This record gives sequence, C-alpha cells and structure tokens, in this order.
Amino acid sequence: MAHADPDTQADVEQEPVDDEFEAKVGLSYTLAKVKQDTTARLGMYIVGAVIFLAAFVTIDSNISTLTFGRIDNFVFAENVLGNHPERHPPAAEAETTLPPFFADGGVLSHPLGTDIYGRDYFTRLIYGSQVSVTVGIVATGIGLIGGTIVGAVSGYYGGWIDDVFMRTVEILYSIPALVLVIVFTVFVSGGRPDIQYAVIGVGIAFIPVFARLIRSRVLSVREMDYIEAARASGVRDRNIILRHVIPNSFAPVLVLATLQIGVTILIVAGLSFLGYGAQPPTADWGQMLSSARGFMLPSPWLSIWPGLAILVTIMGFNLLGDGLQDALDPRIKD
Repeated sequence: MAHADPDTQADVEQEPVDDEFEAKVGLSYTLAKVKQDTTARLGMYIVGAVIFLAAFVTIDSNISTLTFGRIDNFVFAENVLGNHPERHPPAAEAETTLPPFFADGGVLSHPLGTDIYGRDYFTRLIYGSQVSVTVGIVATGIGLIGGTIVGAVSGYYGGWIDDVFMRTVEILYSIPALVLVIVFTVFVSGGRPDIQYAVIGVGIAFIPVFARLIRSRVLSVREMDYIEAARASGVRDRNIILRHVIPNSFAPVLVLATLQIGVTILIVAGLSFLGYGAQPPTADWGQMLSSARGFMLPSPWLSIWPGLAILVTIMGFNLLGDGLQDALDPRIKD
C-alpha cells in the first residue's frame, strides 16, 4: 500500500482553503474590513443616515399615492415639524429670512432660519435629501447597468463588436459630463428641463466610465480556465457573461459606483443651480443654493446649510468608497 508523503500531507492539512477564501470575498468579511477603518466606518454611518432620511421623506412626500388619497402628502413635515417644505406660508404668517436660532433675531421654531419666502429652512433641507440622494443613486444605477452591459459584451466578444461599442463610448467620454447632460436635458425636454430628464442624462453620461472599467476587467477574466471550461461544456455565452464574467469583474465596479454617487450628487446639484434640474418649489439642495446666491451677504446661512449638506453627503460616499476599495483589494493583506 502506498503511503502519502508526510510533508505533502502536512501541507494539505494546514490548508483551510475554501472557508477562508470565501470569508475574504464575502459580505461579512467586507463589512468587517470597512468597520475596522475609522474613516470608512464614519462614511458608512453618514451614508446610512442620509439614505434612511431620504427614503423616509420620499415616502412622506408621496404618502397620498401610497395610501390611495387617504393621507395628504407631507403629513410628517406639517404635523411633526410644523412646516410645509414647498408651500409658501400665508402672507400674514410669513417670517421672511429669519436667521438661525443661535443668531440675533432667531427663534427655536425655525432652528436654521427661513428662506426669502418665509419657509422653514430646516424642513426644506431635510426634504432636499430626497432629490439629491435619490437622483444620485438612480442616475449612478443607470450608468452602472448600461456600462456593465456595454463593457461586458465588448470585452467578452472583442473584434468588430468591441470596436463599435468602444468607439461610441469614447465619443461620449470625450464630451464633458455637465455639457452632455445639459444638451440632452434641453433637447429631450423641449426646452422645459426637469429633474427626470437630468437623471437620465447623468446616467447616460456615466455609461462610458463604467464601460471602460468593466471591459478592462473582462479582458483578463475571459481568459481564465473556468471560462474556457464553461465554453467547452456548452454553456451559452449569455450565461457565461451573467454568471461568471460579470460577477468576477464586479469588485472594482462596486467601488467606483460608490464614489460616483458623490460625483452624481454634485453634478445634479450643479444642474439644479443652473436651472436644469429640480424646479421651484421643489426642495433641492442645488436649487436652494441657486435661490440663495442673491442673499449671500445679508443672509449667508441660506447658502451655508445646503452647501454643508452636499459636502457631508459627498464626503460620506467618498469615505465609504475608499473603505470598500481597501476591503475588496486582494493586494492588501490583513
């Protein structure tokens, strides 16, 4: 009877292979790595809080539709906060441009002051997260899905398909994102820009960013042995791309998507500031900045609060993205 080489046997016994490998690419391991990083953990808390807030006020803003008209929209804003984020107060009750509560003339009922129409700025700031965050996530999702499809198909098949797809992507990539979105929004909307057109435009503008990254990953993944084995066993190309190529190329794309949400929020705020995004009286951080630009000296808080909201939100996504990059990068050892 043949005996196993003791050195070989010892090596085999010392390899807890599968469990350890799965832990290092799983969700629990990624979250644990993010939590170990103080700045990434801070980013995760900021992003979680902002997303929760945006989801909550989105429900409150559309609660009439969700309850089939039994409850009016903004029930939380009016009954709990005591203010409507969009409607002007009656002329007799309007308190135009009150300062924050800690400044001379401020009152606790309006902790961050009021805007030029007498609307509570704290309420509008909270409800502005609905547009900024939701649009940021949705627009990034459009770019992520479109770019993943284009990049995966282009990188997997190569040849003339790769040439056609990537030349188109490069044409889009050569146009500044803000210019592309403004032209698209004006053209599609017929001169009546709205936030829905801006979302689609930003999503299209970001397709090249994701397509280029996913293609570079697919070019290396498609040469792996398990891809060749899947082809040899007769698995269809569509299933290979969906089940093997994309999942094994997705880690850096997830990191980019997290970082890109912050960029999207900034672009959408810029569009609203220029008048091509959310339109009055919708509460939106960019639109609030636009309304406040004529009052920066007499009422500087009108610009400070939405600016800080944009800054903190983008910082949260950037910190979280950096943490995910460290957690998903195989070159970084424990």
